[in-house]
Amino acid sequence: MRLCRFRLNNGPRYGLIETVNAVDCITHSLPGPQLHTNEAGLAHRIVLPLAEQAEELPRPLKLDEVTLLTPLPLLSKIVCVGRNYREHAKELGNEVPTDPLIFLKPPSAVISAGANIVRPKLSQNVHFEGELGVVIGKVCHKLPAGAEVRDYILGYTCVNDVTARDLQKKDGQWSRAKGFDTFCPIGPAISTGLNPWKGLKVQTRVNSEIKQDGTTADFIFQLDVVIRYISDAMTLLPGDVIATGTPAGVGPLVAGDTVEVTVEGIGTLRNPVVDE
Repeated sequence: MRLCRFRLNNGPRYGLIETVNAVDCITHSLPGPQLHTNEAGLAHRIVLPLAEQAEELPRPLKLDEVTLLTPLPLLSKIVCVGRNYREHAKELGNEVPTDPLIFLKPPSAVISAGANIVRPKLSQNVHFEGELGVVIGKVCHKLPAGAEVRDYILGYTCVNDVTARDLQKKDGQWSRAKGFDTFCPIGPAISTGLNPWKGLKVQTRVNSEIKQDGTTADFIFQLDVVIRYISDAMTLLPGDVIATGTPAGVGPLVAGDTVEVTVEGIGTLRNPVVDE
């Protein structure tokens, strides 16, 4: 199931995305995901609607006919994995890490598909980084050895880990370079039932030209390792997103560009680029 959130005249709605005549369309309306709490009233788990709850729309809506919103309205954090593809580490002249290299992007960086990526005046070298995003479905902390990581995953989405490369090199740490407003496009959908362990194609195009072409089968650290490593340090909450690393081929964006991140089984996250 591919679930999106979009805006019509009567406000935000959830929709089921299906391919109609080779075009991704919203074909059904769905109830929103439900946030279940524990006995203390704290967020514990997100439950997606069932397929049988879908109501068919009068006609399929092409994605470019609607305003897409981020798949979930709230998240506490975006945890990113750096250098999770060997060739990407090499292209930037870095060592291949021996343990997952993680960092955070703030929720204020998140934008939806179709929204503008804004190149800040403070940077002269803003790069795209197309990635598979993992959406956490229930509280995940210090997983026991026998726990199944998949049980904690709500679904998968596309992420663009936009980066001010010049500031990343200047600062020596990545918070500012990765954290500007608009530097974390997420969407266009959450997709369930995928298997990144077997390999999902991850591609990035700039102005329709392929710049990145990788597969999650080439992760240095697969999701079992990544999620356990992160959850040993911090509690992952329902709705949190893990950006799993970018393939080789990153490069600069300039005003007027359109950047597209496509992940197999999810769709295409498309954003125009403007200057501040």
